[in-house]
Amino acid sequence: MATAETGGTQRTLPDGRVELTDRSGIEGSRFHNAELAPVPVAQRTWTTYNYFALWMGMAHNIPSYTLAASLIALGMSWVQALMTIVVGNLIVLVPMLLNSHAGTKYGIPFPVFARAFFGVRGANLAALLRGFIACGWFGIQTWVGGQAVYVIVGKLAGAGWVDAARVADQPWTLWVSFLLFWVVQMAIIWRGMEAIRRFENWTAPLVSVGFLILLGYVLVKAGGLGPILAAPSRLGWGSGFWAVFAPSLMAMIAFWATLSLNMPDFTRFGGGQKTQVRGQVLGLPTTMTFIAVVAILTTSGGQLLYGEDPDLWDPALLAAKFDNPVLVVIALVALVLATVSCNLAANVVSPSYDFSNAFPKRITFAAGGLITGVIGVVIMPWRLISDPGIYIFAWLGFYGGVLAAIAGVLVAGYWFVLKTRLDVADLYAEGGRYWFTGGWNPKAVLATVVGAVLAVGGAYGGPFPDDGLIPFLKPLYDYNWAVGFVSALLVHTVVSLPNRDNSRPQEGEVRV
Repeated sequence: MATAETGGTQRTLPDGRVELTDRSGIEGSRFHNAELAPVPVAQRTWTTYNYFALWMGMAHNIPSYTLAASLIALGMSWVQALMTIVVGNLIVLVPMLLNSHAGTKYGIPFPVFARAFFGVRGANLAALLRGFIACGWFGIQTWVGGQAVYVIVGKLAGAGWVDAARVADQPWTLWVSFLLFWVVQMAIIWRGMEAIRRFENWTAPLVSVGFLILLGYVLVKAGGLGPILAAPSRLGWGSGFWAVFAPSLMAMIAFWATLSLNMPDFTRFGGGQKTQVRGQVLGLPTTMTFIAVVAILTTSGGQLLYGEDPDLWDPALLAAKFDNPVLVVIALVALVLATVSCNLAANVVSPSYDFSNAFPKRITFAAGGLITGVIGVVIMPWRLISDPGIYIFAWLGFYGGVLAAIAGVLVAGYWFVLKTRLDVADLYAEGGRYWFTGGWNPKAVLATVVGAVLAVGGAYGGPFPDDGLIPFLKPLYDYNWAVGFVSALLVHTVVSLPNRDNSRPQEGEVRV
């Protein structure tokens, strides 16, 4: 079955997936390179297990643990923390699946997908915003992974390693651990996407081991689940809890807000829509709930054993307090593998494509990964994760609101304006249907700006003014992700629907 298209030929399979049968029209484009090109159907081989393993690798890591543990540190009970996390992950799964559809259908990565709505050039706005945030996450993951390496070596080498001379307020041995962890990740990403897939597959079944060892040790020391489950909420169920619940829920959503945009980077390799949907539905809620339960119980038990120590929300620092060095080493080795697995999939793949999209003829996937690694160090991640309040309300809350606006534009454009119909060849064409005005779509930019300003204009606390950046928007900041997503979706739908030129049926389309 063939579909004649302007600038190329599309073939639509019975299962709805589309591929170009004539690539000559895009290969000479300056907006094309091998990494950004649509994946041929024959190479879309990822299975349900691949996606489940991907999510297990991305969810089972130290920052996921600290996300759940931070809620306990903020005063929630285990019930309140678990409820917040489960609801947040079910909500973020919706835009994630909606945006994943295009990757599987057309075999295109997120930056190319965004061209259909922001314009061939304007897509760089969405891609680079998402890419720079991924750099921040890469730095955070690398820092906490380096901390785990530091604790492991310290348990084996003794006080000389742990109490080494300090450089920039940290032991020099911690900086060495950080650098080592960074180099290992760069070596894997330099080998490309297939190396990442293989790494995810064999690490996924192992990453739970470390967390279970930590939990088991704490349960034994604390006298079982009873004392942990009996610990009351310091917030109660009144206004104190609900004041923390709303921004915490937005933070839970924001934790995966990056992936809700760029899942096409992975679903472009999927064997079908059912395959990627099943893998994600089975993968994200279950794995995040598991790690949340483990983190909540372990942190609560740690508080019973060691008191209100601010370091207990970090599993590496908690493990450093344990007496049994063998258990500590085994647990943290598993956590190190988990963190590498997550960092490569969640925080290197996307910005590698994003930076490549900005300069397709100059930046390869591997070079984009190296840029990600360098920026991830420059942003000083040890400051971002220094305090649970800053981590949740400033870092997660602010960027979550901005990315939510982009997600709203993508969902509105793909499902409501274009009705899931894309001309793949024109996504790489100068002057085609996605060129808009000089390569930019002002309507998408307007919707993004409106959504982002409403979502984070009232940012307060931490590095922001107590009365908010824009005081009258302060009440909206506690609902930043929801405000950004809904407002951008509505604005883009309203301003785009009167002009339906880009959603018209493909000329000469014939389906067999």
